Amino acid sequence: MAHPDEEAEERSADSKGGPGHTVLLAVAFAVPVTKVAYTVGGGAAARDVFVGMEPANWPDVLIGMVLTDPLLASVLAVVVSRVVFALFAARGAVPVGGGVVRAFQRVALTVVNPVAMAVLVTCFFGPWWGLGTGLAAYALRKGVVVEYRTGRRRPHGHRGGSHRDDGGFRPPLGLRRAAALEQWAALVLTVFALPVLAFVAALDGQAWTSIVRCEVTEATRTESNRLIELGRKGNGVVGWNLDTEEISNGTGCTGEESLYVREPWWR
Repeated sequence: MAHPDEEAEERSADSKGGPGHTVLLAVAFAVPVTKVAYTVGGGAAARDVFVGMEPANWPDVLIGMVLTDPLLASVLAVVVSRVVFALFAARGAVPVGGGVVRAFQRVALTVVNPVAMAVLVTCFFGPWWGLGTGLAAYALRKGVVVEYRTGRRRPHGHRGGSHRDDGGFRPPLGLRRAAALEQWAALVLTVFALPVLAFVAALDGQAWTSIVRCEVTEATRTESNRLIELGRKGNGVVGWNLDTEEISNGTGCTGEESLYVREPWWR
């Protein structure tokens, strides 16, 4: 049985997003910088790339990583789905208690986000990835509901204490085990799997966006160079020139199939 102070602390953490919120913020800031630094060589090159991209385009690095790695995209979708659900549930947005109406509301709130995540992943990586993502997201969100039913969580504003205080109610052993299993699964996905997959994607040697071959003019000389596309200006492309290792403007660009710029870090 959890101590009332521990339960209060857990509820407070959930209302602020919990550990998942912290991990997501860390991944969102650290991983894109790591991706750019490793891909272009770090140091001054990474600074030039971020300046060339302009601040409004910096999120494109993380978006590009997610859209080229189905496993990372699926795990991120599952973690985000659970963190958002836990956050709103801790603030009382998910109805608790009996009754057909409340049960229907809980089902609707539990299902809608996993379905949306499944549709997004399906659009980019196919139906099997989408189905797996949707089922995993639903299972973890359903686990949060089970945690409330077992007394492991309580909505904002609920008085402290354990589930034993609720009229002597003690949840079945199966429900308590299911809640514990869901918490461990969420912890592994959030604290271990997501950061590892994100940093593996950051160090895989692939560009986060399109690689194009363009005509680049310097003074009176024009050469065909490979550029990592950072933005578009008029009928040309602004990109990191992989041949001259500087920001260049290219015209007459054609896309290249491979995104690999260098060997993965582990090789």
